[in-house]
Amino acid sequence: MNSTALIDNLEHLPNPFMQFESVKAMLINDWPQLAKVDYQRDLQLALCFIYSYNGSQATFNSYRREVERLLLWAWLIKKSPCTHLRRDEIEEFIHFCIKPPREWIGIKNVARFKNKQGGRVANKEWRPFVAHVSKLKFKEGEAPEHKSHNLSQAAIRATFSILSSYYGFLIQEDAVQQNPVALIRQKSKFVKKEVTRRQVRRISNLQWDYVIETAEILAEEDANMHERTLFIMNALLGMYLRISELVADERSAPIMGDFIKDNDDNWWLKVLSKGNKERLVAVSDEMLSALKRYREFRQLPSLPTIAEQTALIPKNRGQGAMTSTRQIRNIVQFCFDSAYQRMVEDGMKTDAEDLRVATVHWLRHTGISEDVKFRPKEHVREDAGHASMATTDRYIDTEYRERHASGKKKALRPK
Repeated sequence: MNSTALIDNLEHLPNPFMQFESVKAMLINDWPQLAKVDYQRDLQLALCFIYSYNGSQATFNSYRREVERLLLWAWLIKKSPCTHLRRDEIEEFIHFCIKPPREWIGIKNVARFKNKQGGRVANKEWRPFVAHVSKLKFKEGEAPEHKSHNLSQAAIRATFSILSSYYGFLIQEDAVQQNPVALIRQKSKFVKKEVTRRQVRRISNLQWDYVIETAEILAEEDANMHERTLFIMNALLGMYLRISELVADERSAPIMGDFIKDNDDNWWLKVLSKGNKERLVAVSDEMLSALKRYREFRQLPSLPTIAEQTALIPKNRGQGAMTSTRQIRNIVQFCFDSAYQRMVEDGMKTDAEDLRVATVHWLRHTGISEDVKFRPKEHVREDAGHASMATTDRYIDTEYRERHASGKKKALRPK
């Protein structure tokens, strides 16, 4: 059975605590279930729960994805509101998510709703699940297929976590008596236990040398286009920023005034990170020089003042701050691709391979991995905004080098 979207984007979603009737009116033609009170209550509770995360677009999208899938499955497959589901049915839903039917899988990302005659209508091409191929395979011309859909372990863990939070909310609202997700004792059937330490994905120092040198060459050839590229690359690695921390969104708009100097003449960058938590990132001397170069290009004084409101990363065209993480990804990808080509031309094709699959986040990993070799890990943790030291410890390779060295000479024929 085909499914259509239930929950619109945040900017088009009326406040469900106060304007639920307008949401219901928009959907009732496609969803006859909403003529029944139980389904109306089901939808309103889901919307209120998701809307509570409107402080972060990314968090809102994640919670909407999981709760909406549950609503669609419950309504269309089980013919039941979510508030009536039992533990065994939640397990059935998890199995469904791991292997959904073909008609529930799309092969490209499309909008959930479209504008039509002044209103919003569901996009018939939208699907709850989307098949993807790896970045490398896509570059080689391979297109996603329905059969290639695969729910990762991280995605399964997110499903459990978010749905457990949702049912906790339903308990508080007196909509259910117990949390069926929490009652699933054998989650190991779905989620594999990981090794103690996952490999940190990063680029090598040689690759970074080529990447930053490429950005410098691009900036010399076309300053108007690529001085910004050079600054972005330096900021992502040198201060290990997340991509979301460079663009303006509903939570914050990074400005030059976020660079601040303390009483000891040390410079810091104030960042609003995950969970709406502010942190200060130490700005190195070389990063400060990169900032000065970038500001000189933008015809600004060499260093910002605390009250300066100039956008940190401006749009390609027009006024104001860049708001699209996709634009940042495209800038970084162009730099990666150009550096890869230079390395191949220099006879280092094998050394260049990681650049074909690297993502923006690899630069953050690379910066942390390098810093933790020389700086106290407590300092790196604070700059990175890690919630626990265990996260920072993932970047420390010493014990793994020693462990491998001790096993390197093991004989296959013991003496």
